[in-house]
Amino acid sequence: MAKDFLSRIVEQKKEEVEDARKRFPEKQLKEESGRPRTRRPFLKQLERPGVNIIAEIKRASPSKGVICADLNPVTYASAYQQGGAAALSVLTDHPYFQGSPEDLKAAREAVNLPVLRKDFIISSYQIYESCVLGADAVLLIVRILSMEQLIDYLDICSELQLDALVETHSEEEIEKANLAGARLVGINNRNLSSFETNIENAVNMASLLDSDQVAVAESGIRGREDIEKLKSAGIHNFLIGESLVRASDPKAFLNSLIG
Repeated sequence: MAKDFLSRIVEQKKEEVEDARKRFPEKQLKEESGRPRTRRPFLKQLERPGVNIIAEIKRASPSKGVICADLNPVTYASAYQQGGAAALSVLTDHPYFQGSPEDLKAAREAVNLPVLRKDFIISSYQIYESCVLGADAVLLIVRILSMEQLIDYLDICSELQLDALVETHSEEEIEKANLAGARLVGINNRNLSSFETNIENAVNMASLLDSDQVAVAESGIRGREDIEKLKSAGIHNFLIGESLVRASDPKAFLNSLIG
């Protein structure tokens, strides 16, 4: 493999952002993002006791290919809310995940849950765009951002009243998130270069977070047994996508995960 998945995705994303800037300048987008909107508390939902699940709407992935080609974001969002999800995550990347901004808007309109825009954010443009789309939170992946970018993007999120899920995978990345002042920290069990998954990653890294930080275990969670293992490490928030999308009854499966 000449280039890992993440490198290819980031290169594509840079081109997308440049094209978007030509169609709709960042200055104009920033002005749009300042307009009044209804905000839903994403972080607060994850501070609740018990098992909190961020249920994901995801059609495909670079490693697994198509997961659910005819996925209806409204149907899944509704099932997730009925099943007790604390929040939604919606993939908006198209080339690799077959998602779209329209998926996010449709899902959010169908429910009253807060919604995370899950994409590969490498520019302030995308943060303003997320706000205009109606997202309540964005994903910031430490591995693809410099420290300067991470701090800057967290500041922009604060100004826009967007919550930020800061995603890490290694001890070094958690240290970077901590230094940047991240409050909500995701520990990804998936290596974004190879897309291999190991649930032990979150178990091993949870102790590296500060007591005032909120942890989210991401990827590879397939059943209640995985939830229990992660709970024993002090994690009670979980971002779950593929296993929910593949479930014959997402609502019932979500209920079984929550326990």
